[in-house]
Amino acid sequence: MATVNFLYRSTKDKASLSLRLLYRFNDMDFSFAASTKLCVTKEYWNKFHKAKRLDIDIKNEQHRINTELHKIQNHILEAFGKINPDEANKEWLKLQVDYYYNPPVPMKSLPLELIKYIEKYIDIKRNEVTNSTTKKSNVIKQLLIRYQAQYNKTLLITDIDSNFKNHFESYCRSKAYAPNTIARAIRFVKTICKHAKSHGLDTNFQLDNIKIKYHKTDTIYLTEDEIETIIKVNDLTEYLDNARDWLLISCYTGQRVSDFMRFKKDMIRQERNKEGILKPLIEFTQQKTGKVMTIPLSLKVVGILNKRQGNFPRQLSDQKYNDYIKLVCRKAEITQLIKATKKTETEEGSKIYRNQTGMFEKCDLISSHIGRRSFATNNYGLIPTSFLIHMTGHSSEAMFLNYIGKSNKDIAMELTNYF
Repeated sequence: MATVNFLYRSTKDKASLSLRLLYRFNDMDFSFAASTKLCVTKEYWNKFHKAKRLDIDIKNEQHRINTELHKIQNHILEAFGKINPDEANKEWLKLQVDYYYNPPVPMKSLPLELIKYIEKYIDIKRNEVTNSTTKKSNVIKQLLIRYQAQYNKTLLITDIDSNFKNHFESYCRSKAYAPNTIARAIRFVKTICKHAKSHGLDTNFQLDNIKIKYHKTDTIYLTEDEIETIIKVNDLTEYLDNARDWLLISCYTGQRVSDFMRFKKDMIRQERNKEGILKPLIEFTQQKTGKVMTIPLSLKVVGILNKRQGNFPRQLSDQKYNDYIKLVCRKAEITQLIKATKKTETEEGSKIYRNQTGMFEKCDLISSHIGRRSFATNNYGLIPTSFLIHMTGHSSEAMFLNYIGKSNKDIAMELTNYF
């Protein structure tokens, strides 16, 4: 017989409860765990959850939490009762927890047309993803609409097969889309089809055979010497000096522009390290991931703040920031020609931009992402990778290494230093 237990497994003062499914099958014991979205405090769980004599407020909280736990427990046990025990695993349990919070839409209400299903998918995921993710999804949807209009056809979910992939790639290449842009679009279409399949709709038998190939792109970053050159640039106007300081802050903190441009003085706190020395930390929530971050501020960042009476530079729009830091880097004479991919207007006046590969001055390739990549690349090998991943917020070492452009060969050659 299966049972469900709930555990508090975090070291934090408040966290989501973990769920554990236990059962016995063929004389063997099985146990799988997954996270719920029910948050409680460690104090409540350890002191009050099973207590009998409580004041009315805690008693009400106990009733609320127990009611939710019973609902989750019944949902999991009911789902487990519908399968053979040997079908259960960790992934199955995680999926059932997800179904509890996001129940599958009844099959009859789901559209079979790809575009309409994408619209449904965006609506379903609207509260789970960031605005930027929703925007990217809509961009791909518009690309698919133009593809359908070109060939006067309506794509069904069951139409997504190898022929579609090849034909869609040819269409995108004819419109001068970059290979990785095409790959991301196809990956998104596969995600949509798999979502449809998990909700009971039929998909093409070739769906899993559609392979997506990404092309390695040039990794552009500012070297330590280039950063020092930027620091030493004189006679900047106030607005360029303001942008220069933001650029330096990004190079020393490794954060996205959507995060560091929101930094404020009241986010900083002082904590003592093991030696009893006060060190400045800044705490914020990543806009893209929703992850709460606490990172140290280097002396170089503190120096920039001291220059401004403890305040961060004046906030800028993304577009102005991108424009201004290009000018800063040009004044720093970071103008060497390098091979790279740059978004360029396909024809003068067309207002249609595509990524094109060529030789460009480095200052013209600088964008808001350069500081984050420079921080990760310059500190790789100097700071333990696990600490760098904590700073950048990447979810895995593989993602981090791919981000800074480290191939298997690069890592192997670095390992030769230890043999």
